[in-house]
Amino acid sequence: MISKKYLFLLVLLVLTLGVKASSILIYMDEDQKNHLKAYGLAYWSIKQNTEVSWLLNYRGGSFLIKYAKPIEDECKTRGVSYQVITDAKVTALLNEISNPGVNMEMVKLEKAPKIAVYSPKSKLPWDDAVTLVLTYAEIPYDVLYDDEVLKDKLTGYDWLHLHHEDFTGQYGRFWSAFRNASWYRDDVANQEAAAKRNGFKKVSEMKLAVAKRISEFCAGGGFLFAMCSGTDSFDIALSAEGVDICERMFDGDPADPNAQSKLNFKKTFAFRDFKLDLNPANYEFSDIDVTQTRTLVQSNDFFTLFDFSAKWDIVPTMLTQNHEKVIKGFMGQTTAFRKSLVKPEITVLGENKGAEEVRYLHGDFGKGQFTFYGGHDPEDYQHAVGDPPTDLSLHPNSPGYRLILNNILFPAAKKKPQKT
Repeated sequence: MISKKYLFLLVLLVLTLGVKASSILIYMDEDQKNHLKAYGLAYWSIKQNTEVSWLLNYRGGSFLIKYAKPIEDECKTRGVSYQVITDAKVTALLNEISNPGVNMEMVKLEKAPKIAVYSPKSKLPWDDAVTLVLTYAEIPYDVLYDDEVLKDKLTGYDWLHLHHEDFTGQYGRFWSAFRNASWYRDDVANQEAAAKRNGFKKVSEMKLAVAKRISEFCAGGGFLFAMCSGTDSFDIALSAEGVDICERMFDGDPADPNAQSKLNFKKTFAFRDFKLDLNPANYEFSDIDVTQTRTLVQSNDFFTLFDFSAKWDIVPTMLTQNHEKVIKGFMGQTTAFRKSLVKPEITVLGENKGAEEVRYLHGDFGKGQFTFYGGHDPEDYQHAVGDPPTDLSLHPNSPGYRLILNNILFPAAKKKPQKT
């Protein structure tokens, strides 16, 4: 017969095992000390082959990670807020999320995507928000540019970001203001050398070839993310295949005066029916961007993220996870997209409805997917050429930067069967 002493010890052991820590909850609501580092922690955990789940719409899009001492230590090292929870609490949490009456869902994150950034090797006088936040969040990436893309190096990657770029071959339309600046002259020389090295007579021809390779990457199942002028100039270049839209100072001969009528909008990812701006002195490529016509100022420049059904619209829900739904606006060479020019099949993720501006959108292209995000730097309202880079240690909870990192993680999600 078991003595009372041993019975007490047995009960105590059972109770202890019952409350044993089983998972780490990285909550992503207002209580999180460092949202941006939390994404890096989730990415790192996936790389360690640890079980990671994304709890969509639960406390701002939290992460649930199978408990391991190194994971907890890494949370402490990176300054990421977390909570160790028991099996019983995990079960209750998952029951809450699975309830058909609540707008939540759990998605398993299984494979950390291999990341590439399309960016020039030379240092140009501006910084890129994506490389800034990837570095801050400690998420590894490789830098590729025209040479590598044209040599099919993209095949080794899952996710590609387009740096602040001009795919039309007009050097960002900086000619009017900066044609005598040393950085501009160096960029022209480097681009022309790259075109010659790769067998092209013009930079515009090389950039079109690069854009087409990137299109093939996406069509084959890759994930594409672009910001600022990497969005509209990409679509413009694709639509203008075989048409000269560059004036003499960019490629040595005049643009086709009938270029507008020759555009093919069937080749574009997100935009249609746009009108080119062929004036080389203007800091615009077309009327896709609203920068020159908008009436908003910093005090009333905001956009709102849409609410999606977490159980039915999983991808847009992942892309809009945040602790805030109203995001402060920020400018760029391409600040926002004219809503009337966005293709009807595109999913609008965030917009300023009153101004008819789309700031954040997503779509499918072949077997792949893409996201376009207007503006240059979510924490620098009007980033000018030559301004210093944003110090993200001052903005660890930036909701605008969180949108970028949502795009980093969603390719890691286990694909769920389509609901019918």
